[in-house]
Amino acid sequence: MRQFKYVTNRTLRNKAEEDKGRIKVLVPLDSDTAQVDYICPECGHSEHTEQEWIRPFIVKCSNCSISMKIPKLKEEIKKEKDREKRKAKLLEKKNAKQNQ
Repeated sequence: MRQFKYVTNRTLRNKAEEDKGRIKVLVPLDSDTAQVDYICPECGHSEHTEQEWIRPFIVKCSNCSISMKIPKLKEEIKKEKDREKRKAKLLEKKNAKQNQ
C-alpha cells in the first residue's frame, strides 16, 4: 500500500564536488509537509526538520545556512552525465599532452 506521494534518499555534493552529505525526504499522501533528514555536505551538521512541500524543494542548513536543492531526478542524471563527459575530455587532453 502506498503511503507517500514523494520519497527520495540522495547523496549531496559539497562545493568541492565531493559526496559528503545525504538527504532523505518523505511526503505522506495526506500531507503537504515534507519530513526531512539531512547531513549537510559542507559542515556535516545533521538534523530532522519538517517544511512545506513545494518545487523546487530547498532545505537550508540550520548550522552553516547553505541551501540544499533537491533537483528532479531527470535533471540530476543529466548533470551527472555532463560531469562525466567533462572529466573524460580533461583526461583526454592530459593524455594527449603526455604523449607529445
